[in-house]
Amino acid sequence: MKKIIITIVVIVAALGLIAYVLMNNKKENEAKTAIVAEKNAAVSVKIDTVKTEEISLDFVSNGNFEPIQELTFSAEKSGKVVKVLVKEGDYVTLGQTLAIVRSDVINVTAETADAAYQNAAADYSRYENAYKTGGVTKQQLDQAKLALVNAKSNLTQANINVGDTRIKAPINGFINKKYIEPGSILTGMPATELFDIVNVSKLKLKVTVSESQVVRLKVGNTINVSASIYPDKKFSGKITFIAYKADESLNFPVEIEITNNTSKDLKAGMYGTAEFASNQQNQSMMVVPRNAFIGSVSSNQIFVVDNGIAKLKKVTAGRILGEKVEILNGLSNGEQVIVTGQINLQDGNKVEIIK
Repeated sequence: MKKIIITIVVIVAALGLIAYVLMNNKKENEAKTAIVAEKNAAVSVKIDTVKTEEISLDFVSNGNFEPIQELTFSAEKSGKVVKVLVKEGDYVTLGQTLAIVRSDVINVTAETADAAYQNAAADYSRYENAYKTGGVTKQQLDQAKLALVNAKSNLTQANINVGDTRIKAPINGFINKKYIEPGSILTGMPATELFDIVNVSKLKLKVTVSESQVVRLKVGNTINVSASIYPDKKFSGKITFIAYKADESLNFPVEIEITNNTSKDLKAGMYGTAEFASNQQNQSMMVVPRNAFIGSVSSNQIFVVDNGIAKLKKVTAGRILGEKVEILNGLSNGEQVIVTGQINLQDGNKVEIIK
């Protein structure tokens, strides 16, 4: 009996000890979880400081060079190519013959049309002289004149067809791509592509500027332009177009025309930079990094850090100056603005500042 009682006491004591250990472990785990939860509640962010700086109103904008003229032209008439007189990379001038199409049948047609015209002209001359003496009627003379007009129209069309057998360059430029070879069969429907010609004697650099920048630009302004591939060279350009309507990103397209140098260093498709210089002196203004704004500058919303808490502020933005934005109202010098991590933030969240 005593053994049973002792066994029961031992079992109860063991169960009590186990319950005590489990309870302590639970409390420790809850404490650790609370610490982790408290730590994870803080959103990691990076900050920058609001400050007043001397800012230059000069700015740059990037884009790609495009040829002043670019043309892919096609065959107007059907025929077989017998000669191709140019190759890719050749420079051609307006009216230069690039290829020749088989013309024997067309030449015969033109000769026939010429003979018919000469015959109609002779007939009309005879009828005209005869009419003066009463030898033919007015109706016969009119019919001879109509025959002459028709013969002349046929000859004109035949000569056009002869001219079409010599495919000529419609613009000055370089042969960028050749689509035909001797023996190629040209069709007019659908039209066979012949050549790509690009004129890079001048180029256009297409860039975009903000609304605060576009008001200082005028068509005809001279702009310095550089190409990324030639960092030590400067090219002079002139603004030829300023859009009257902003694009979807609220920027205004601007086109700058640049005269290429004699060695044609600039190529269409190269990456270029337009340097817009301001005649005004540097100005003191309060600025923040552009990426401090939530979404875009137009939102006018910025998070600031106040005693470890993120607070959402409404500000008034001024000019966009590259990667910085002028602040007209809503912030003070020395305030800390959040520049990364805003996507995870709500007003009042705790934040952890990381370097």
